[in-house]
Amino acid sequence: MATRYDPFRDVDRVFNSVLRQVPANPGMPLDLYRDGDEFVAELDLPGVDPASIDIDVEEHTLTISAKRAAHAGEHVQWLSHERPTGTFARQLTLGNGVALDGIKASYRDGVLTLTIPVAEAAKPRKISVAVDNSAPTTIEGESTESNGATRVPESANA
Repeated sequence: MATRYDPFRDVDRVFNSVLRQVPANPGMPLDLYRDGDEFVAELDLPGVDPASIDIDVEEHTLTISAKRAAHAGEHVQWLSHERPTGTFARQLTLGNGVALDGIKASYRDGVLTLTIPVAEAAKPRKISVAVDNSAPTTIEGESTESNGATRVPESANA
């Protein structure tokens, strides 16, 4: 197949590639939300080989990396090449309130889902109030003396 040289098409391609605004992390868009007692992170990784996904936790930093291979061939002539390829990485700083040893990951339909449980110590809890059984829990009825003063029964003073 014969190709012809078009200098205007090449200049247009260069200007488009230079002026195109690239998102901060084009390879791993992220949704993060809390669902009850766990945080859920969903990362879009279409076309990524699941074997290339690597997830590490060190201290309170979670690092996710993955690789999307480029389609290359001897006779390939790109007409449009907008999908990013190569190795992508993303780091999340986790707080003290998560259980690092309970993080789970799954990959389905091009979406990596990380489930990060809330640590037991960080979960809200109710504190019950103990009643001291040595003192009576109710006070008997009161009597009024002739001078208008209130008299407390002796059983309530104990």
